[in-house]
Amino acid sequence: METVARSLAPQVVGRRIVGIEKLDWERMIETPPLPAFQALIAGRRIVAVGRRAKWLVLTLDEGWALAIHLRMSGNLLVAGPDAVADSHTHLVLSLEDGRRIFFEDQRKFGRVRLLDSDGLAALDAAHGPEPLGEGFTAAELARILAGRRTKLKPLLLDQRMIAGVGNIYASEALWIARLHPLLPAAAVTEAEVGALHAAIRQTLEQAIANQGSSLRNYRNSYGERGSNQEHFFVYDRAGKPCERCGTPIERTVVAQRSTFFCPTCQRLPA
Repeated sequence: METVARSLAPQVVGRRIVGIEKLDWERMIETPPLPAFQALIAGRRIVAVGRRAKWLVLTLDEGWALAIHLRMSGNLLVAGPDAVADSHTHLVLSLEDGRRIFFEDQRKFGRVRLLDSDGLAALDAAHGPEPLGEGFTAAELARILAGRRTKLKPLLLDQRMIAGVGNIYASEALWIARLHPLLPAAAVTEAEVGALHAAIRQTLEQAIANQGSSLRNYRNSYGERGSNQEHFFVYDRAGKPCERCGTPIERTVVAQRSTFFCPTCQRLPA
């Protein structure tokens, strides 16, 4: 989402949204009700593009914000006036310069909210600290983990605890920190907390530098693929040798998500 925000901003900031050109999956609009959404979005100018956790946030004038969650298969693209929306493009916003914002989503999991200041504050309050923010220190991570019996991998994916860490990057960070995904959070030592904190930052910074991970559908807002999948240590590498010790990487399912780890480098204590 950080890559999407960074690629979208230079294309749309300062532009006015004329209105909705296409909407064929009304359930993607969570709030407000569709008639109010259509009336309120028309004429709004985009003044900034950012992100909160896995939500893309377009700050609009008049105190409004458009929050978009791409979920598993969504893409947000800026297209020219001659571009044709295909059957997987369920929302098209027209801009004043003739370009359009296409929300493509093959699986129809994506969601859109138009929020006032109170709604945006509630969205912010529902999420934990940003892992690349100044407030996310090793001490803060230790506080989050302390006393929790939750396994590490599900905790890293819980947006209420830490915002914006996805499934791929949780597996990668745990490998870098040499921590088993099923280790109870409370069992992480002080030294391991420091290693995990550094690993989370390293993993996310690398992903941003490589423009994200394009395994299936993901593209940035220019329609370009990311290349971070070429740098994975464990994710999607089941059966391949660990780059540290040579042991074959294993795959398991944790919290209904595919999880990859090295059984030698990431031992689970008895």
